[in-house]
Amino acid sequence: MKNILKGKVAVITGASSGIGLAIANKIHKEGVIVYDISKVVVKHDCIKNGYEADVNDNENVSKILENIFEVEGHIDIFINNAGFGIAGAIEYSKPVNVYNQINTNLSAYIVLSGLAIKYLKKSKGRIVNISSVGGVIPLPFQATYSATKAGVEIFSRALSNEVKPYGMKVTAVLPGDTKTGFTAARVIDNNVENKSQKDDIRASIAKMEKDEQKGMTPDSVAKVVVKVLKKKRPPLRVTVGFQYKCVAILPRLLSTKFINFVVRKLYCKKAK
Repeated sequence: MKNILKGKVAVITGASSGIGLAIANKIHKEGVIVYDISKVVVKHDCIKNGYEADVNDNENVSKILENIFEVEGHIDIFINNAGFGIAGAIEYSKPVNVYNQINTNLSAYIVLSGLAIKYLKKSKGRIVNISSVGGVIPLPFQATYSATKAGVEIFSRALSNEVKPYGMKVTAVLPGDTKTGFTAARVIDNNVENKSQKDDIRASIAKMEKDEQKGMTPDSVAKVVVKVLKKKRPPLRVTVGFQYKCVAILPRLLSTKFINFVVRKLYCKKAK
């Protein structure tokens, strides 16, 4: 059977570690030529070249894409994966952290997709956006993160209709809890004077972090991305892992108020 990915050129943001690196490794094994755009470049055999850049530096990323196109002659796959987390009560969140998270986790996906489209049009290429189940079932004390991930899915659906006339496809991939360095790198905004409230917030975040460290491997996400890229008619949205597929369909079956009640019972204590 013909390998439809062999010889394709892919650009991934944030492929120096975690889910991005797992995706790079999997698609490289399929014969894809992989380029990475990351804040910190780490040399990996599965990546032909890594470019050091902040995904919010539009001019720099634009030059990088132009350079890759000049070298390879085509870009076939663009994967928005770079991101980071902040956690804590919105009341105490530093505005700079909120803006940075929205810019990196959502705005950069939108802007960089726009930069990549002019190359992907030529190859009838694919865009894959890494979202999260946290965008479907939003989590307290990760409100900004959940908002960005919900935005990624909505953006992906809208973009899909825009680029369909050019033969392009767009898919949002929604992992659940995944064991990566993302957990340790999360920024904690918890500058709370009330010790009881501070301890309650920290306990809720710790519970979420424990779930992440017991979660699926980055390879599980990468396998799904490979399947998406191989499909002639890929889904607009795919959730990774059976249990998370079940979680993701809850909004179709249960009221929003009831789902929020359950989430509150799991992660929130009564304010004192």
